Amino acid sequence: MTETASNTATTPEWAELGKVLVIVPTYNEAENVIPIVQRLRAAVPDADVLIADDNSPDGTGRIADDLASADEHVQVLHRTAKEGLGATYLASFAWGLERGYGVLVEHDADGSHQPEQLPSMLRALKDADMVKGSRWVKGGSVKNWPWHRKVISVGGSLWSRLMLGVPVRDVTGGFTAFRADTLRGIDLDTIESAGYAFQIDLARRAIERGYRVVEVPIEFIERERGDSKMSGSIAVEAMLLTTRWGVKHRTGQAKEWLGFAREQAPKVAGEVSDKVVAEAQRLSHEVSKLATDAADRLGPEVEKYAKRASAAVAELNNSIRREATKLTDEKPDADK
Repeated sequence: MTETASNTATTPEWAELGKVLVIVPTYNEAENVIPIVQRLRAAVPDADVLIADDNSPDGTGRIADDLASADEHVQVLHRTAKEGLGATYLASFAWGLERGYGVLVEHDADGSHQPEQLPSMLRALKDADMVKGSRWVKGGSVKNWPWHRKVISVGGSLWSRLMLGVPVRDVTGGFTAFRADTLRGIDLDTIESAGYAFQIDLARRAIERGYRVVEVPIEFIERERGDSKMSGSIAVEAMLLTTRWGVKHRTGQAKEWLGFAREQAPKVAGEVSDKVVAEAQRLSHEVSKLATDAADRLGPEVEKYAKRASAAVAELNNSIRREATKLTDEKPDADK
């Protein structure tokens, strides 16, 4: 579902949700951390900001401490090593939940997420459990992005929707607001993803558990200072994990459909099994095409992982075919 966004100053409209904590992970963001915190404090004055620094060698942590000393709304979580975005957010979620915050927000430090759009997301959270700032819904956009970043983002979201059945257009986006109860309900202790896949993991868990996820259009701006943390290995991790989750999800669906068919008359059983096989074939074809496109655009590093993803879905397709064949070969006792 998509909500309409607008860039307005902070209002008390979301006060009923509880205290807001905006989490800003940093690693070598000395050039960006001061302006982004200043913008956050202006956009949502009642919110607290948690700078979660992964022991940046460029002195970002020291700058964060100075900001915290000058403003009681700014806190700092010093981490001893760079362990990936997912690990940083999990530690920050735990920090915020322990201190009773009602809303926790993921927000990049590099200026790609615009603090001025956060109020629209908080307003949408009043009628949702999780709100994602979305680049790929009507009204959303990206600015100054190289073509390969768009391929990775659009392809990652398409792959995730295809494999997981997640009805979110920008499932890989990292500008997200959660109710505290949503985070408590999605079993954070079992999350294994660390990089790009982390955002996909949070969204799929929320949807699987029946939480309402809403998308608000945002303008995403490519960083002007510092180096991007995106790499081929991060994208590959997301591809492999999403494929593994997707195979499990689709296998569960197939078992449900085939189980239903097995309880019905032979004619109905045959029709259902035919539909299951057709869906498996469609999924296999789409994933193979997407994997080929990704390999062509992103090169040999991704190609071997794309082939593994295609092989996994092909095996799922074959498994479903075998189950469907068994089903249609079975006859009720009355027909024997």
